[in-house]
Parts: sequence; C-alpha cells; structure tokens
Amino acid sequence: MPFLPYDGRRARTLNNAMIQFPGAEWRRAAPQDLGFDANALARACNYAVSSEIDWPTDVGRMVARDDPPPYDRPIGPTKARGSASGVVVKGGLIAASWGDPSRVDMTFSATKSYLSTCAGIAVDRGRIKSVDDCVADYVGGDWFAGEHNHAVSWRHLLQQTSEWSGTIFGIPDSVDHNRSVNGRRSGAVKGEARRLNAPGTFWEYNDVRVNALALALLHVVREPLPTLLRREIMVPIGASPTWQWHAYDNATVTIDGKRLPSVPGGAHWGGGLWISALDHARYGLLMLARGCWNSRRLLSEEWIDAALAPCPVQSNYGFLWWLNSGRKSWPRASERAFAALGAGGNMVCVAPEHGLVVVTRWAGDPNGIIDRVIAALA
Repeated sequence: MPFLPYDGRRARTLNNAMIQFPGAEWRRAAPQDLGFDANALARACNYAVSSEIDWPTDVGRMVARDDPPPYDRPIGPTKARGSASGVVVKGGLIAASWGDPSRVDMTFSATKSYLSTCAGIAVDRGRIKSVDDCVADYVGGDWFAGEHNHAVSWRHLLQQTSEWSGTIFGIPDSVDHNRSVNGRRSGAVKGEARRLNAPGTFWEYNDVRVNALALALLHVVREPLPTLLRREIMVPIGASPTWQWHAYDNATVTIDGKRLPSVPGGAHWGGGLWISALDHARYGLLMLARGCWNSRRLLSEEWIDAALAPCPVQSNYGFLWWLNSGRKSWPRASERAFAALGAGGNMVCVAPEHGLVVVTRWAGDPNGIIDRVIAALA
C-alpha cells in the first residue's frame, strides 16, 4: 500500500516556522538567531550536565533489579553508559548541545516510541487493517488464545491497556503487575499476580506485554523490526549507521522457515535500542513534521494523530508515547508536547508550538531541563 501523498506546505510549516531538515550533517545556528536568550540556554545546558543521574557506569547493574527471582537478571546485552549528553534543536537547526551527542548509548523505554512507529508502518502499509482489530486474528499459535487474550486489540497493546496474560521468552506478564512508573504508584507488591481486568479498561506499564506487541508485529511484517525501521524511517531521515536494536539472547522465532530475532520495547532485561542523541533528534524532528521528511511522507498524518491521542484511562499516554495532558509533565510547554521516555533520564521531547526537539541522556531531572530550555526562549 503506498504512503499518502506529500503536502509540502503542511509538512514544512509549523506555527509559521520553517523546518530545515538536516542532510548528512546537522547545521547549527546561534541561539539568539533562533529566538533564545543565549545565556539562559547556556544555563539550561549547564544544569543538564550538573544534574547528571546517579546511575553507575555499568548500566547492567540497573537492569531488572526490581524484579523477583529468577527474573532479576539481564537476558540481553548491556552497554556501559556515557556521561550526560543531549541536544536542543529548533526548526531543524542545532541551537545547543552538551556532552557527546554522537555517542551511542542504551535508551531503555524510549525504544517503545520506535516500536509504535513500526506499528504505524504496518497500519499505513495495510498489513494491519485497523488498530481495533483483535491481534489473535493476525497471529497464529496459542499465545492469544482464550476468551480474555482473544479480546486484546492492537490499540490495547499500543496504549498498555491490554491486560494480556502469558509468557514471552521465559518471562510472565505478572512480573510487571502492580508496577509504579512516572509518579503513578500501586498499593500492591510489584510482581505479585493480581486479578486481570477486561482489555481496554485498566492501564498498566508492562514490558512483557510490550514485548508481546513486538512479537505480534514481527509475525505481521515478517521481517525483523530493526530491518523495517531502518529501511522505512532511519535511512530516509539520514540517521547514522551506528544505531542498533538488540534482542534478548533467547528471543528468536521461526517465521516462513527463517529464524528471526524479536526485539524488546526497552532494556528492562537488556537489549533494546542503542542510539545517539543526534539520531534521536532526527526521529523527533520527523514527529515534529508530522511524519514528513523533506519531500517524502514516511508516516501518515492519520497515524500521527492516533499515536498522540490520549488513552481514555491514562490521559498522559498515547500509542507508546508520553503526552503532556494538563501540562503536568512540562508546565512551560503546551498540551501538544509529547515525548519518548526511558529510564536513566533518556528522553526525546517534542514541543510543536515552539518547533523544538530536545534530547536528554542520563539526566537526573529531564523534565527540569525541558522547562529550562523553553524558558530560555526570548
């Protein structure tokens, strides 16, 4: 199925500001030429450096540490982290950066927003007819069997309201029952199995269910998701060849007679997307431009709208994207702001009303960085 036709005026104009898409190399501009108070922006960058997260260099020590045995250990690769880094992009031009934004690092659950785009490609290409279709109608096997799991739709998985129950690559969904995330706390013990709710009625951040989504998408597109993402998104936006999306050691399945890796939606048990801040920024810029890159449409506007629509039972969450409903996350941004978020202070924040993309790595206070950058706009 072909992508929707390109509308150059709409893709390149956001709040009357032109997006200058980078070529092989990013272009920079003086902060004041992009509407910043240069001193205030410098202070925001200094804050990003001085407030670096207190994680050890050996990130593997942080993986699965809150899970009950025997699930409290990595089953995928890990990588020692760098120091705090990031980049501020306005209108496609770099206004500021700190640390080494070209360094490739683990990105944890920011991976989920890339997984969302893989689902978008499947929908835009007609591989998935509707996100409200039952996943069981698209995949074989018994992992979506039974009345409860059969009712799970693609929308439920994308919004983390599926309540899917099962085991993926040796890890049961109950490991992430009662999980606390992003300030939302549960009164029960994490990893203690609880009674399931009807799909679509209860929101829970659950990495096993996200991995079920990734595996289901693999069965639909019938090629490794990193291959799909590279061809359809990362190459067209000019991303470097340095990014990688790692599967768990045991995460391979046979499809069409071939052994294919099924990648996770984060680094909960290792693996996930390893990428630089600069390549993150390209991805954020694609989302800022509502799925267009230069003269080419990569994602339909219908998909962008669906992905950024609030979940009915968790208003600050879309299709694996975090939203700014009620301006609770980034008070200086509008409710149109959204972000890919991962543990360790990894963030790709998009503020459309300002034409901004801000990437933070290993930040102790990523939300504080975003607010300081926006406050620096003169």
